[in-house]
Amino acid sequence: MLFIDSAAFDAVLNWMANGLLDFSGWQVFFVILGLTHVTIASVTIFLHRHQAHRALDLHPIMSHFFRFWLWMTTGQVTKEWAAIHRKHHAKCEQAEDPHSPHVHGIKTVLFTGAELYRKESKNKETLSRYGHGTPDDWMERNVYSRFSWQGVALMLIIDVALFGFLGLTVWAVQMAWIPITAAGIINGAAHYWGYRNFEAHDASANISPWGILIGGEELHNNHHTYPTSAKLSVKPYEFDLGWTYICILQFFGLARVKKTPPVLAYGEVRPVADEKTLEALIANRYEVMASYARQMRSVFREEVANAKLDASILKVAKRWIHRDGDKVPAEAQAPLSATLAAYPVLDKMLAMREELRQIWLNTSHNREQLALDLQAWCKRAEESGIAALRDFSTQLRAARA
Repeated sequence: MLFIDSAAFDAVLNWMANGLLDFSGWQVFFVILGLTHVTIASVTIFLHRHQAHRALDLHPIMSHFFRFWLWMTTGQVTKEWAAIHRKHHAKCEQAEDPHSPHVHGIKTVLFTGAELYRKESKNKETLSRYGHGTPDDWMERNVYSRFSWQGVALMLIIDVALFGFLGLTVWAVQMAWIPITAAGIINGAAHYWGYRNFEAHDASANISPWGILIGGEELHNNHHTYPTSAKLSVKPYEFDLGWTYICILQFFGLARVKKTPPVLAYGEVRPVADEKTLEALIANRYEVMASYARQMRSVFREEVANAKLDASILKVAKRWIHRDGDKVPAEAQAPLSATLAAYPVLDKMLAMREELRQIWLNTSHNREQLALDLQAWCKRAEESGIAALRDFSTQLRAARA
């Protein structure tokens, strides 16, 4: 009885209930948001943009902070993460892609994406081929890589000490945050649902124009279009929180941005398309084709105002008419073909789109011949009798690299 009534026992009970900080439920909730957000920032800035893609340089102080934080909150080995992500880009949507929902299934990636990472991390060939340039100092070899699970164990001790038994929940949320948001949502949903600004070669999509919850990673189509860019937003209405943090770090001399998305500039309209026009087209091909897609959607609205086809057919055609032919699913082929047959202007614009795309895909022609091909394309576009094609060609002749 003396032990039960002791002040020490009461102190233990109080610690178990409230921890050292004695925070309220709402305070703990906001602490969780803060802790998980630091982890998200560490992944997107350090692992993704700095290590995997070399889009920016980080000061050693920031680089080591991110490594230490990720060791405690994810147990992630930098070389493994960078290698797996680089392989994802190199083999995107192919059988070798470590976590494509089009290969493994959307449910598998959404709910067990972390397991796909663990499986691929055992692939020595992946690490050897794609893991170059990652940290290989004493701390990495003797602590972070060698004792990867001890970091999360240390985080568990800290959480329980600060929040009592509620610290177990805090720790569990921290451990689940990256597997859910990055391994699940970004690797799964961002290759399955969303909007596309650009016709990247894969199925990547932007989940949301405001990249806040996952630090800007929501802008996944933008990233796959310009993978070496430190900035993931490209439209005026898009927001990349990770980029905001990078700008702050750069202001204080803790980061140096190496690359951002190219910006298509315009000058005076050249009399004919030349090699400078070709250079601008190739350097900004994704933005050029996005502009062409906007023209096609505008013409589509005008053409189908007096509907000749069923609304359901036009709805499918509207979604896929501006996409690369190899990206159009089988079930959309018939509605799209019916629409093109009913509207010759749209058929012509789609054919001209493919001809323009083939200019930079044609590896058998030299630079001079490609410039002549582009010149001939512009001539046909301006003589087509289609105002949208004429205006687009005129604008293209004003493009600057």
